[in-house]
Amino acid sequence: MIAARTLARPRHDRLIAGVCAGIAERFGLSPWTVRLIFLASCLLPGPQFMIYMALWLLLPQEP
Repeated sequence: MIAARTLARPRHDRLIAGVCAGIAERFGLSPWTVRLIFLASCLLPGPQFMIYMALWLLLPQEP
């Protein structure tokens, strides 16, 4: 049986809050890929920073 990955902020491989690293780990991507996608999305209008801050507050940290 394959264990389901949970969405959490890891204690390793984080630059600011670990949000991008947690998303990358959950979906099996490289943390740098998710960071580059986030930075590219900042060129578009929208609430990207507000979502990042909300995830920083809401996502649990890995034990």
